[in-house]
Amino acid sequence: MKKTAIAILSVGLLTQSALPTVFAASNQPAPDQKIINVAHRGASGHAPEHTLLAYELGLEMKADYIEIDLQMTKDGVLIAMHDTTVNRTTNGTGSVSNMTLAEIKQLDAGSWFNTRNPEKAKDEFIGLEVPTLEEVFEKFGRSTNYYIETKSPNLYPGMETELLRLMDEYNLTGVNARSSKVIIQSFFTDSLILIHEMNPNVPLVQLLSRPTLGEGAAAELAFIKEYAIGVGPSFARINEEYVQQVRAEGLQIHPYTVNTEENMRRALEWGVNGVFTDYPDVFREVIKEFKSKK
Repeated sequence: MKKTAIAILSVGLLTQSALPTVFAASNQPAPDQKIINVAHRGASGHAPEHTLLAYELGLEMKADYIEIDLQMTKDGVLIAMHDTTVNRTTNGTGSVSNMTLAEIKQLDAGSWFNTRNPEKAKDEFIGLEVPTLEEVFEKFGRSTNYYIETKSPNLYPGMETELLRLMDEYNLTGVNARSSKVIIQSFFTDSLILIHEMNPNVPLVQLLSRPTLGEGAAAELAFIKEYAIGVGPSFARINEEYVQQVRAEGLQIHPYTVNTEENMRRALEWGVNGVFTDYPDVFREVIKEFKSKK
């Protein structure tokens, strides 16, 4: 996730009645309220990020959503990858936008994890492929919830249209936000607003690398509320006061990326609705502990 300024645009209000059950508005989570556990790039603390194996592991660890970052190949195929280049997470080099799907499929998307994490290395990671979004939908279907980010949509004209097309094809778009199997997030406000205009039933979350704190938060949150059901701020940039401001606005708050038990507990005490974590297994246990004390 990276910094991108919010564009000042205007759209119609997404009403609270359209919110899914896990997004019911409240200033404090009740003991029985759903706290969502998002497997950040899959269970990426345990396996190579954005591989089918990492997603599968996240689901085995009882994550509520698997997060998928999207890039688009030269021939217009949406793939699961965080960076705009293949350099960091494969044995190749170059921009995704300059490579065809066939070229992407020749890359090893798993061995790098073994090199960087020798204590977690496994032979099964060697030679893993970069999956397409369609392959993810084909494998996991409607039994899974997806938290999808439009990455660098300014580089990929038509990304939003193709994403919504695949969601429709795999019957992941609900008749309203409450029944949707997909949440879409982005740092790019214009991308979210475009999606909202094309299908207002898809729940959207505005990512924020540097959320406005204090008195200025109200105006920013009021604007976001016009098209989104919540915000996804950097956990390192928020405090309890901000969480309560977001909740008071009737918005959800899902900070990223929360990987230590200490920070997980702090986030829950502050009143967040869920977090992105590389360790969904750890967060699951922290949630259990938190709820047992309420």
